[in-house]
Amino acid sequence: MLFNSYIFIFAFLPFTFFIYFYLNSLKLTVAAKAFLVFASLFFYSWWNVAYLPIILSSMLFNYVLGVSLSKHHSEAKIGKRVLLTFGIIANVALLGYFKYADFFIENMNYLFDTSVPLLHLALPLAISFFTFQQIAYLVDSYRGETKEYDFLNYANFVTFFPQLIAGPIVHHSEMMPQFAKTSNKVIRYHNIAIGLFIFSIGLFKKVIIADTFALWATTGFDHAQSLGMIEAWVTSLSYTFQLYFDFSGYTDMAIGAALLFNIKLPINFDSPYKATSIQDFWRRWHITLSRFLREYIYIPLGGNKKGEFRTYGNLMATFLIGGIWHGAGWTFLFWGFLHGIAIVIHRVWQKIGFSLHRVLAWFITFNFINITWVFFRAKEWDDAIKVLKSMFTGILILPPQWKERLNFFNDFDIHYGYWLPSISQNPNTMYWILSGLFIVIVFKNTNELAERFKPNFLTMLYAAILFLVAASSLSKLSEFLYFNF
Repeated sequence: MLFNSYIFIFAFLPFTFFIYFYLNSLKLTVAAKAFLVFASLFFYSWWNVAYLPIILSSMLFNYVLGVSLSKHHSEAKIGKRVLLTFGIIANVALLGYFKYADFFIENMNYLFDTSVPLLHLALPLAISFFTFQQIAYLVDSYRGETKEYDFLNYANFVTFFPQLIAGPIVHHSEMMPQFAKTSNKVIRYHNIAIGLFIFSIGLFKKVIIADTFALWATTGFDHAQSLGMIEAWVTSLSYTFQLYFDFSGYTDMAIGAALLFNIKLPINFDSPYKATSIQDFWRRWHITLSRFLREYIYIPLGGNKKGEFRTYGNLMATFLIGGIWHGAGWTFLFWGFLHGIAIVIHRVWQKIGFSLHRVLAWFITFNFINITWVFFRAKEWDDAIKVLKSMFTGILILPPQWKERLNFFNDFDIHYGYWLPSISQNPNTMYWILSGLFIVIVFKNTNELAERFKPNFLTMLYAAILFLVAASSLSKLSEFLYFNF
């Protein structure tokens, strides 16, 4: 069930909302919690009920282990460390089996010239997100930072449907108290207003903006045999904006839907394409993943406390893990490697004391992000090389109708050809690219709009227009990009 579907918007979401608060109004708190868990699991199972035993088993395992870790504070550290290590390995093994088994087999077959058949396992929906979330819970339990919660509360923490499929990756400490708070069990109309406002923005981002850019990105990466320079830049920039509006749109809808239930999810985006350095970018992009990688990988590895070269190694390891977390492929690993190298260079740059003008720093950062997204998007190395090579070869392919007006280009040995079909059919492609850039650079982001939100007529009219425009296109359903990760 997709956030951008009629069945979710007009059936599942309102039905769940009214039943949940109706049960709470009757003081049936346990029943309300149980219903929310049931509804979330139904939402999860909508794609494939075969996924259900996996998430239920994972929850039960981690809950029992977490309670054991949090109960026995007085036990020897070694025993607790063994228990924690076992829990982490078990979680990583589950994720690795479903997500990386075929990747491992493929590489072993290549290295040793064997022909072990691939498993062709279906990736359970959201396994990357609920695995990281529960690993964080185990580590926090080991540190004595969790309380004893019953399984129903824990199940709500893991399965709460607005954040279940693609995050944000939440901490128990920011979710459990909200579920337990008595004042959150009654309808709060201000939260409904702001929740619908944020949800409408996210829906518009996904359906109108992201899905439009997806047409050109898909054509350029997956269908075109060759690209000219302009086509290649249109392809890469289209994906850069598709990914942003798709994932930030999902996050907006998740935050908006959660607010209907008086639950505040953490901010996951803060205008990342306004960043003026790679470090700044990672403080703004997928913030909850960055938080997880910092608190549960980078710092436990030693962070910046064990010398400069060890710090560089820790940074590289963290970004390599972040890269492979996104997908089982060398392109994802290389994407993480490039970002690791960039963050190391940025750290060295800061230590030396160099600085750039803000506009130049933004220009370099944005283009680095755009170029590295090519590896993130490409299905194979050849797809990435095809796009990157065309971006920088200087071969310009122009539509035939421009030939007569631009004959002077012949002096520069520039070759003519045809644009991608999807681009030639839409002469406003460049306007979309420039508009996407203008929106992410100039406009206030959803967080800023929410902070200034006032439930007046103009605000609600604005939200209604966005919602109606997006709703008119819901017949063309498309999954969110991060469902693949």
